[in-house]
Amino acid sequence: MKYLTIIAFVAIVASMGVAFVAMMKPGLPGQPKSARMARALALRVAISILLFLLVLIAWAAGWIQPTGIPPGQ
Repeated sequence: MKYLTIIAFVAIVASMGVAFVAMMKPGLPGQPKSARMARALALRVAISILLFLLVLIAWAAGWIQPTGIPPGQ
């Protein structure tokens, strides 16, 4: 689970990097400049939602346990 989370975070950061590069480069002829950037950011949102759902499912299935301040303190 830990490695899957790390891979997801790396994919999110990479997608943001692709969007940044697409924003800085001039657009291709006949294609708007924002199309590639919008796809990269949409992919980032999709990966983030999938990661959130995966964490919720893993918690509900008992694969991961919350740690932190014990209840009652």
